Amino acid sequence: MTEQSPHTPHRMSGQSLAETLNPGMEAALVARYDRWLPGAVAETVVGHGMGAVYSREGLDLKTRLLVTVGALAALGGQTRPQLKVNIGSALRAGAAPREITEAIFQMHLYGGMPAMINALNAALEVFEEAGIEAEGAA
Repeated sequence: MTEQSPHTPHRMSGQSLAETLNPGMEAALVARYDRWLPGAVAETVVGHGMGAVYSREGLDLKTRLLVTVGALAALGGQTRPQLKVNIGSALRAGAAPREITEAIFQMHLYGGMPAMINALNAALEVFEEAGIEAEGAA
C-alpha cells in the first residue's frame, strides 16, 4: 500500500474542517502517534474522517456531530476523551447544549443508563469548561 499524499482533496478539506472544529488537532495527532504509526492516525482522522466522511453532503455538520455524540455515548465510558472532543466540536458547529444533552439522553435506550449518565457527565464538564449554564439556571 502506498502512503497517501498529504495534498489529496480529502486531506485538504479535512485539514480545513479539523482546524475549524479543533484547532491544532492534526499537529497533536502527529506529535503523539507518528513515531509509532507514521502518517496513519492523522491521515485517518483528518483525511478520511474529516475530509471524506464529515465533509460529505447529505447531513449538515451539526447533525453529523450530534450523531457522533450519540454513538460515542452509546458505546460507553471508554470513549470519554473522544466524546468530550466531539461535544466541543458540536458546540462549535452550532449545536445547542440542549440538543447535545437530548442526543445523549436518547442513547439510554441503546447503550443503557450507565453509559448515558457517564456521557451526560462528560457533556456537563465540557459545558462548565466553556462557561455554559443550563437554560433557566440562576
